[in-house]
Amino acid sequence: MSSPEQSPHRSGFVALVGRPNAGKTTLTNAMVGEKVGIVSNRPQTTRHAIRGVVHRPGGQIVLVDTPGLHKPKSLLGRRLNDVVRDTLSDVDVVVFCIPADQPVGNGDRFIARQLREVKAPVVVVVTKTDAAGKKQVAEQLVAASELVEAAELVPVSAVKGDQVELLEDLLVGLLPEGPPLYPEEQTTDEDTERQLAELVREAALEKVFQEVPHSLAVTIEEVNRRPDPKQQGRELVEVHALLHCERASQKPMLLGKGGSIIKAIGSEARAGMEELLGARVHLDLHVTVLGEWQDDPKKLNRLGY
Repeated sequence: MSSPEQSPHRSGFVALVGRPNAGKTTLTNAMVGEKVGIVSNRPQTTRHAIRGVVHRPGGQIVLVDTPGLHKPKSLLGRRLNDVVRDTLSDVDVVVFCIPADQPVGNGDRFIARQLREVKAPVVVVVTKTDAAGKKQVAEQLVAASELVEAAELVPVSAVKGDQVELLEDLLVGLLPEGPPLYPEEQTTDEDTERQLAELVREAALEKVFQEVPHSLAVTIEEVNRRPDPKQQGRELVEVHALLHCERASQKPMLLGKGGSIIKAIGSEARAGMEELLGARVHLDLHVTVLGEWQDDPKKLNRLGY
């Protein structure tokens, strides 16, 4: 029999919102304790609502990391905003991330206006406090508190782990009573193929600059598992992936001179895949041109958006 002072278990869904590059994915990864989303300093890095599961003694937080809300310039942009709005109508708590190292801007005000229609309590988190001075953080907390009516206001550095546990405790306190929604060992419900595709896209975002990032999508065409000829009793996983860009001029940027860029993308992505799958990986990458896919409904559907 449980003692009378033992508080009930709480569980629920928490959406992280913020303009692109506000530190949402880094915070998700820090709270979950492992990498469940890709991190890049390019805007629009997250294109799907990724769920990370945080297990605490008194509760379970299911984090939904949404694409950055922004004024859309393409059909892809509008669909990404729809993902965020659908997510917000269906969660228990919203975490609004505002970076400490950049002034509050129109993007933040745009999100604050969207949040006025949300019924769930809003926790404002000032992120990246390691990248700003104490005075700047204090000013940002004041500016953030004026944007929305917040249930809590917390400054956090996900990179250093400052106040991350405190934030988790506050979030658990705001969740409804209920049993765990996921088993103890599970940290994400992302399917493996999507995670593999995201690892390739992350590596590509690190290696190519200029106009390619927005126009880049990755699909996994085939995953084959067979006994590893080099390690007895182990598995070798063959992954065939396609990098889709929008214009023929972008293809050489992804390939690099003598294939140097695509090789570098491959070795970085493969290392992440081997860690994820716990097996040796043979990765086969090809670049294709899928003209103007960001505004073509059929092509967006094919790419999974």
